[in-house]
Amino acid sequence: MPDFKQRLDSLRLPSWMDRGEPASLLRAARHHWQQVGDWLRWPLQQWDAETCPLPLLDVLAYQRDIERFNGEPISLYRKRVKHAFINAVDAGSKAGFIAIFERLGVGAVQLQERQPGYDWDVILVGINDEQLSTYNALMMNLVRQYGRTCRRYNFDVLNETRTQVHAGAFSHDAEYFSAATDTLHGLVMLTQVTSAPDFSAVTDYHTASI
Repeated sequence: MPDFKQRLDSLRLPSWMDRGEPASLLRAARHHWQQVGDWLRWPLQQWDAETCPLPLLDVLAYQRDIERFNGEPISLYRKRVKHAFINAVDAGSKAGFIAIFERLGVGAVQLQERQPGYDWDVILVGINDEQLSTYNALMMNLVRQYGRTCRRYNFDVLNETRTQVHAGAFSHDAEYFSAATDTLHGLVMLTQVTSAPDFSAVTDYHTASI
């Protein structure tokens, strides 16, 4: 059925007939069969959660164990009804539970189990501030419907900051100075000596007899 309209649009008359009444008849035939195709597709469209009327959407939601929460947008409601089956299948695993959040537009989350300092049945759901403020009601509903039995879920806010570090090369020279003293005939002579970088100052005292 998706290519039916394309096949109608691709119909062409020979060049010597593509004018006047034959061309008008072709346009009328295209319009008629396009309308017939819409009539045939209409029953199928009623079972599509993204396009069906709202009263029928409520029926589909009831069949798929979906309940609309207060303030839920109609677009999100349709999306939850559409993905109800696959979400129910994915609810039993860690990767599947993460996929549920991504599938419904919440974004990436992190799940951590049996963390130090928490009871064994607590599962930490790592999210950021934006997810917590925007999808708070949705996430609570998902945890209540698809969370594991006998498990408690705590939301742990994780904020990431991106920084840039530039690497560079630099060099320097280091020197130290030491002083040697010599005593000759009652006079103290100081000699300044420059040595290689050793970073340990050494002072030698030499006493000469008078």
